[in-house]
Amino acid sequence: MFELATPLVPYADPWLQPLSERLAMLHRREVRVAYFYEEPNNSTFRYRAYNMAQVLNGCETGNVSASYFFLSDRERFDEIADAADILVICRSRYCHEVNGLITKFRARRKRVLFDIDDLVFDTDYAHLVVATLGVDVTKKGLWDDWFAMIARMGQTLKMCDGAITTNEFLAQKLANYSGLPVFVVPNFMNKEQLELAERIFAEKEHARFVGDGKVCLGYFSGSPSHRLDYAIVEPALAEVLAERPDVEVMVVGYIDHGPVMREFSHRISRQPFQDYVNLQRLLGTVEFNLMPLQSNAFTDCKSELKYFEAASVGTLSIASPSFTYRRAIRDGENGYLAKAHEWTEAILRALDRSEAYEVMAAEARRDALLKFGWQNQTEAIVRALQLS
Repeated sequence: MFELATPLVPYADPWLQPLSERLAMLHRREVRVAYFYEEPNNSTFRYRAYNMAQVLNGCETGNVSASYFFLSDRERFDEIADAADILVICRSRYCHEVNGLITKFRARRKRVLFDIDDLVFDTDYAHLVVATLGVDVTKKGLWDDWFAMIARMGQTLKMCDGAITTNEFLAQKLANYSGLPVFVVPNFMNKEQLELAERIFAEKEHARFVGDGKVCLGYFSGSPSHRLDYAIVEPALAEVLAERPDVEVMVVGYIDHGPVMREFSHRISRQPFQDYVNLQRLLGTVEFNLMPLQSNAFTDCKSELKYFEAASVGTLSIASPSFTYRRAIRDGENGYLAKAHEWTEAILRALDRSEAYEVMAAEARRDALLKFGWQNQTEAIVRALQLS
């Protein structure tokens, strides 16, 4: 495990600004983009609206400004529609208010786009989504809730002029369903994340990536919906812990261990859910970031975010070869790939290549910053908005 001197940073959600400030942000330049999300959160909203606005507003040579708005701003929708040239509806369910907002932009002959980062707009995939998330399928009302949510998302999508998403696999699904033109803008890291990541990586680089004598395998769950994903790697973790006394496990978030891990409980640490900035610091303390995923169309739609956030702080990832991970990770060069039956072998192989860790960590960070740093996303965003 890496012992970091870099302290926790004070955190408050940076997007919790009054509407007046968000409107002022929209008005800064000649071409204006309004991102809409039902209500702000630390996941999809951050990646698909807040980060996008940060890039457009931070581009010193551009003439595009952007801001973000929510259902709670409904009384000012007319003002937003007057001010903005493009509306991007991010992963929002159809309702009369969303319909009204889109209608206002359409009445003004302005373009409306739909942005989504998951396969949750086509009810043909509803059962697959529910099964992958490990939801109790006998729960009363479950199918009504899931089919309604997905159908409402799909209805919003169909009202738009085009779509934006995170990778080519999901883009094809969107195109097949909607018949709309689809553009790809990957998920990426924002300024706050990278500022802390730079300090953490520099500290680890200065120490030549020498830890405290123990090797820590981290699982950063994000939500309890990854229970079935964690179950893929848990037997391998037990085997590795039995074989290697210098290995420990850190679990972050809401995952509960199965019986197979009980005898190793003294070597397992738990951490609560983290804000997205200080999560970078926690990622930086472990040697390996484990990213098991079930293999199906839903998980192939997931982005590379767990890879690039770990890579930015000099932590190597071991991942299932989903569509995005097998594109992002070059096995043995900037991380490791492991099919469901290969996790024990992959973890042991990674542990036995400690001499390669420093070079691989540097390569992973270089790759992550190049492809998933906020400073390199302007062109893709402008193209997706059809402004170039």
